[in-house]
Amino acid sequence: MSARHTSPGLFRRVALPVGALLGVIAAAGVTVVALRVTSGADCSGALPLKVAVTPAALDVVNAAAQDYQRSQPVVNGRCVQVQVESRNAADVANELPTAQINPHSLWIPDSSMWAAEAQRQAAETGPEAPKLDIKPSLASSPLVMAGSQQAMSKIGFPVSPVSWSKVVDPKVQISMSDPTMTSEGLASLFVIRTLLGNPDGTPKPELVGTLLRVGRSAVPSVRDSFGKVTTDAEKAPLFAATEQSVVANNRSVKDNAVLGAPPKEGTLSFDFPLVRVSRQNEAEGIGEAASQFERVLRSAETSKRFGEAGFRTAQGAAPAKWSTDVEGVQAGDVKLIETPNADQVSELLRTWGAISLDMRMLTVIDVSGSMIEKSGNGKTRVEAATQASMFALGMLPDTTQIGLWAFSTDKKPPNDWIELVPIGPLGEPLQGVTRRKRLEAGASQLPGLVGGGTALNDTTLAAFRHVLSGYDPSKVNSVVLMTDGRNDDVSSIDTAALIETLKREADPAKPVPIIMVGLGDEVDMDALRSIAAATGGKAYQAPNPEDIRGVLLDAVSQRRCRPNC
Repeated sequence: MSARHTSPGLFRRVALPVGALLGVIAAAGVTVVALRVTSGADCSGALPLKVAVTPAALDVVNAAAQDYQRSQPVVNGRCVQVQVESRNAADVANELPTAQINPHSLWIPDSSMWAAEAQRQAAETGPEAPKLDIKPSLASSPLVMAGSQQAMSKIGFPVSPVSWSKVVDPKVQISMSDPTMTSEGLASLFVIRTLLGNPDGTPKPELVGTLLRVGRSAVPSVRDSFGKVTTDAEKAPLFAATEQSVVANNRSVKDNAVLGAPPKEGTLSFDFPLVRVSRQNEAEGIGEAASQFERVLRSAETSKRFGEAGFRTAQGAAPAKWSTDVEGVQAGDVKLIETPNADQVSELLRTWGAISLDMRMLTVIDVSGSMIEKSGNGKTRVEAATQASMFALGMLPDTTQIGLWAFSTDKKPPNDWIELVPIGPLGEPLQGVTRRKRLEAGASQLPGLVGGGTALNDTTLAAFRHVLSGYDPSKVNSVVLMTDGRNDDVSSIDTAALIETLKREADPAKPVPIIMVGLGDEVDMDALRSIAAATGGKAYQAPNPEDIRGVLLDAVSQRRCRPNC
């Protein structure tokens, strides 16, 4: 909004109704609280103060901006003009370190996790990056397990407290929002990682399996999860959301309210910090204007508005009047766990990035005579390998491309391997059924194919060349080969020549790591490690059948960093 000019470069405050305080620039998504109050002293131009705020707190911050503008703020002779923009915290965190055009000077994300991540990225960017000062919280809201009354009753609520164990239970239908786009998803990922992570920071197989399962149904926004409850409460899955979003949702819908409760093991609190973003070339007076507006944001009136909007205080206290019957939540104390630091947030995002990447993989399984030998649990090696493969297969999305080969000497002369299912998307129709079903049928044939020697080297080279020839740059391309022995095909390429050939044919622009899985105690692990290393892959040993599942899940979790792990 323009101001009336009385002389060049001078703005004069003019009298307008309070309702004209807000002007909304729809195309930019920015609310501008302009300088329109009762008459006062002249000021030389405007001093824009850009504020980015998470959508949940937008209305409260807009109201605080109106309060601030009523005081007719002037800094260094310039009229302060607050510009409030609703922005997703993840987006701001990714943009802040390098944003140079009309940047924000204040930022209110829903969680300091994103502020810490932005601060880490800024430190790595260099001296031109902004300085982020993460100040104390303005309000808080714990992450709760949420769902329709029907979904919550299925996990025993309210008779029994809710538990994060339900997230990792395959029998419970769970929807998680994308951790790279939402704070709810990132917080959920941290809690799951805390429950299922190893002390050394590596993910347990159960963690990888859980993330693969919930990743298949991940939604871009928690709003999608609320929407599912509104449209079909009976079938809507459980999900994680902030307590405040449950309150806001239930105040806006007439039917199918959502219930929310903090898990008994503890949960994260969204802390809504105020972040001062300063730059070397920022306009003179921005720092003073930001300090003035901060005082309004921390005023008793603003705190009251936060409470009325469904937030707890910064210390975690909730309005005593809340009830499950009305807001869908309870006002009791919540057990909290420590918010992850910047390094932990970065590790969480890397873990999710690796697991959520789509892949194109050829699975190659040894069916030589020794694979019929039984292990301690009574299963043959080929049965154990098959079951582990089908377990991993069940967690992968339909867009994943998988193929299946079996190998032993002279399996399909002149080749030592046979293609049971060609590589392609799991959801793609193949001979009247989906490829996923065709892979299950192909795997069931493996025990009947057992016989012959271990034609390891020729098969490995053929599998590598096959995947490389059809390389898909949009996916992680790899070969996973499971064997219980060593190459005993005297007519094949020897191991030294195989390794040299793989090194020579490997293309850094088209990486195809080979993941070798050695079954039992008799496998030649030295050879498998050398073969895998030639392509940037890795060799695992699974002495017992029950180890194979964990090995496969670990290989999946690390596929993003190959060949540079």
